[in-house]
Amino acid sequence: MIHLDADDIAALLPPAGAAEALAGALRAGLDPEQCPARSNIPVPAGELLIMPAASTTYAGVKIAGVAPANPGRGLPRITGSYLLLDGPTLLPLAVLDAAALTTVRTAAVSALAIEALAEPDAARLVLFGAGPQAYAHLESALNTRDLTHVVVVSRTGEAAERLVTYAHELGLEARTGEPSDVSSADLVICCTTAREPLFDGRRIPAHATVVAVGSHQPAVRETDSELVRRSSLWVEARTAALREAGDLLIPLAEGVIAEPDITGTLSDLVRDGVRPPGDRPRFFKSVGMAWEDLAVAGAVHRASSPVRAMPVGADLRDLEPPDGGR
Repeated sequence: MIHLDADDIAALLPPAGAAEALAGALRAGLDPEQCPARSNIPVPAGELLIMPAASTTYAGVKIAGVAPANPGRGLPRITGSYLLLDGPTLLPLAVLDAAALTTVRTAAVSALAIEALAEPDAARLVLFGAGPQAYAHLESALNTRDLTHVVVVSRTGEAAERLVTYAHELGLEARTGEPSDVSSADLVICCTTAREPLFDGRRIPAHATVVAVGSHQPAVRETDSELVRRSSLWVEARTAALREAGDLLIPLAEGVIAEPDITGTLSDLVRDGVRPPGDRPRFFKSVGMAWEDLAVAGAVHRASSPVRAMPVGADLRDLEPPDGGR
């Protein structure tokens, strides 16, 4: 069994590779609606999240800790490990850093949504948050659109300035800003721990796309009901969204929307090529699902070494590269 830390994961699987691992799973017929639900277990320091998933090739489970007090101690808010198993035999293959895996797969999910929903000429990004997810989402957004301007909105000034500096290093015009900057955005990404809406949904232009990834709790949201009312609504899976997505569940409880108002899913966009309506904002809400962890962990494991990464009992054809290796 091998151990893969954050540096290993970053070196083995670039953002585009993570997005393709997810897209490949969907195109192969995976149904996210059938994915096992996340278990949330309250503990004194916060909560434990247990997320299992399985395919014919791999099985795996993530045990992640969410410790809200950790950042104040100089420690990561998300902790834990991912245990990857061989699908046919359930023998352990690898242990991956759960926080790094979560960051990579969340940004990869968003990249698929941005690719399908954002305007082709989207150039102006407003990014809420300045933690690991913000960095990963900036890179994923750059992989899908030719961004030129980034505005970073964060309650932590020093962290926001560091992210602005990083954006400059990527060749972007960048500055810190305010929530009202969404008025001129083509793309808005929310990756924060906020419990209340970050901006006024009336300010979002009709052509813009909003992606929100920060919450998986029914009573917590990053966006307001006005944005949800105005937008076409897209989710990873209806079952997961209606179980955990406060950004949608709160407007549902208010009577602002009804369940049929959810326009479609990630699978509709990626596998079926459904196109969003162009007369209103597009809003993608993700909560994070176990099948995504499994798909990305498997891709990392395969990339670690073709010989070592071959699951026990796997057919050698599973390792055959497309187009004869070209």
